[in-house]
Amino acid sequence: MATSRLEINFVRLLSRCESIASEKRGETEWRLEKYVGALEEMLVALKKSSSKPTPEVMTDYNRKVDFLKGLLEAEKLTSATEKALANQFLAPGRTPTIASERTPTTKTVHMQTKARCTGEMRNELMGSVRDRFTPPAVCCRTKGSPGTDTKGTDLRQRRGLPVDEKQSAAELDAVLQQHHNLQEKLAEDMLSLARNLKNNTLVAQNIIKQDNQTLNQSMRHADLNFEKLKTESERLEQHTKKSVNWLLWLMLILVCFTFISMILFIRLFPKLR
Repeated sequence: MATSRLEINFVRLLSRCESIASEKRGETEWRLEKYVGALEEMLVALKKSSSKPTPEVMTDYNRKVDFLKGLLEAEKLTSATEKALANQFLAPGRTPTIASERTPTTKTVHMQTKARCTGEMRNELMGSVRDRFTPPAVCCRTKGSPGTDTKGTDLRQRRGLPVDEKQSAAELDAVLQQHHNLQEKLAEDMLSLARNLKNNTLVAQNIIKQDNQTLNQSMRHADLNFEKLKTESERLEQHTKKSVNWLLWLMLILVCFTFISMILFIRLFPKLR
């Protein structure tokens, strides 16, 4: 099937969106969001088109558009943890958009986004820990006794260091516990999804088995009916042949009787002169 003009424009715009998504964008970047909105409209028009592509290609187009939408929604989140969690649920495309690509651009964008979210989470975690572990510095010194101020500052820092370390360690444990809880929740969600998928698969398998059994029974009944119909057709054919033979004999007898009757009539009643 020849590629329609609408599909060509859709592929071009999709490739442009993937190229923009793979680049580093600023907060004032607005083109990608507008382009994705136009992609959605073109995808709807492509589904209604008479020359639409195969279902596999349409499924891949849907995955790529949904991936770009999810990427934009994830970038609007404020927390790095929420961004990483949202990025986990994104599903990139499976095939390249254009022939010159070796690997799908959406997969590359997905890996880049995952690495960036991981880096932001690490920086956020290390930044909070660094801020907690850094003691407050006293930078005001008097001209008369600089050595006394320095010693007093060091003494206050040494006295306050264990408390800061304990507080920072507690906050670090809280942050790690939060991330651990988030990972456990994500694992539980994935396990629940896997269970639901397994249950749906088992239900679908049972339904398919029942349908196969029903189909086999229907085929057996059809075969039996065909055999019965064949037998009855043979009996009807034999009956038809017998009926034709009896009718033929009856007509022969009737003709002979008529002929003999005419002869007798002529013999018994001669022609008058």
